[in-house]
Amino acid sequence: MRIIFMGTPDFSAGILKSVYESGHEVVLVVTQPDKPKGRSGKPVFSPVKECALSHGTEVFQPVRIKQTDGVKKLSGYNADIFVVAAFGQILSKEILEMPKFGCINVHASLLPKYRGASPIQQAIIDGEKKTGVTIMQMDEGIDTGDILMKKEVEIADKETGGSLFEKLSAAGSLLITDALKAIEDGTVRAEKQDEEKASHVKQIKKSMGRIDFKKDASSIERLIRAFDPWPGTYTVFKGKNLKIWSADVIEGETYDNIPCGAIADVSQNGITVKCGNGALNIKELQIEGKRRMTVKEFLAGNNTEKGILLG
Repeated sequence: MRIIFMGTPDFSAGILKSVYESGHEVVLVVTQPDKPKGRSGKPVFSPVKECALSHGTEVFQPVRIKQTDGVKKLSGYNADIFVVAAFGQILSKEILEMPKFGCINVHASLLPKYRGASPIQQAIIDGEKKTGVTIMQMDEGIDTGDILMKKEVEIADKETGGSLFEKLSAAGSLLITDALKAIEDGTVRAEKQDEEKASHVKQIKKSMGRIDFKKDASSIERLIRAFDPWPGTYTVFKGKNLKIWSADVIEGETYDNIPCGAIADVSQNGITVKCGNGALNIKELQIEGKRRMTVKEFLAGNNTEKGILLG
């Protein structure tokens, strides 16, 4: 089949590689415009663009794919199907109906659960034991189309957003090959989503990573893992932002005489902070302007005592 692929991050790049390896013809790759990065402000290619260029495929980077020039561009390739994976833009009805087999989307959850922009992180935040990848036929709704295929993925006890991202990309890379074959052969079976089981997740903002120590330790620990590597979770230590990269939950200790967010204990094995229920033993952290480090390294350069209030 002649395929137009749409995607942007690493998750999408792994799936694009599988589409190439499946033997289908990728006639165009659509990705978000290059974005400036770092102090230099030099534009950086998306992982999908890098993958496409390495295979000699033309790349199209519209600011808004739904505009007239974008629609005209897509219509000129006579594609059989559009494959979409974390592209980052909404497709119009005109685009959805353009190819022979329509548009299919590779979504990082077991739909109808976790429709929307942050299904990977939310599964960890909610303490799920499993998630997965769904390939669906796209319609005008947000992740509401008919389900074509699913693949479950287990969530490990110390899973981070980054590690689950990699697992789901690998699962999606395998699943897209099967889906394209079934669509081409006419053997795929579409299943309507159960709207009563649907849930929605919003786009992540950096401000969502600020830790509220009034919450229970378990939920904070899951947030820390979910937002690793981006956007990270943080608090304030002596007037400076302090990122928390990893922590363990301490149960049973109440620390009744100190407020939530106060340091209850300090040792080479961790900095213990009281929470609304239980406590957190911080293992890795990063003070503003410095690199990520262990507690032992942090204590060597920062005077840290019991009673100091974070937040």
